[in-house]
Amino acid sequence: MNALVVRDLHVKINESHILHGVDFDVPSHKVTALLGRNGVGKSTTLKGILGLYPGTGSVQLNGQELIGMPTYKIAQSGVAYVPEDREIFSTLSVRENLALASRSKTNSEAFESIYQLFPELNTRAAQLAGSLSGGQQQMVAIARAMLNTNEILLVDEPTKGLAPKLVTEVADALAKVAEATTMLLVEQNLALVKRIAHHVVVMDQGRVIFQGGPENLDDPSWVHQMLGVSGGHK
Repeated sequence: MNALVVRDLHVKINESHILHGVDFDVPSHKVTALLGRNGVGKSTTLKGILGLYPGTGSVQLNGQELIGMPTYKIAQSGVAYVPEDREIFSTLSVRENLALASRSKTNSEAFESIYQLFPELNTRAAQLAGSLSGGQQQMVAIARAMLNTNEILLVDEPTKGLAPKLVTEVADALAKVAEATTMLLVEQNLALVKRIAHHVVVMDQGRVIFQGGPENLDDPSWVHQMLGVSGGHK
């Protein structure tokens, strides 16, 4: 069963036609990796699903049509989003960042589950988010999205710009999250993708050119042809 079904999704930004009829499925309770070279429309696809960029076509979440809905309604329908640049509030504490994201301000159970998932955030709950490492800030961004009941989690380049050690920390966090929710992940780090993805979608020039299993990522010639990189590297 598919949690998300995208059909003939077109997105224009100003005069630029970015997405040209994107089609793919996101299976329920699985991690789908959205891959492709830089600038092919991966982040635009996530924003099109969320309604941040108006689109045409069809995006259905468990049978509910999202196209035409305002972004806040899409979020209330169960679409959570971890943006590319984290966008946390650096002058607020970790707990304050989480509290702002919670739709249920008295849901202590949700906070408890988040702290079980990310124990480090519990020990740093009173610390200003801006003083955290990049990896810790990424955990705050992921935890913020996980506070509410979600049908799907959209995660955009979570390891971008992180040092190798921090990449490992974030990868461990995403692996834990993947056990609990359906995820659509945009990521350049193929080692991370191979570790947690069940399904792979490859884009090029605003279109989907491949959908299938992650086993192809073990073939260096396929990776070079589809992604323009050598296997095993970003």
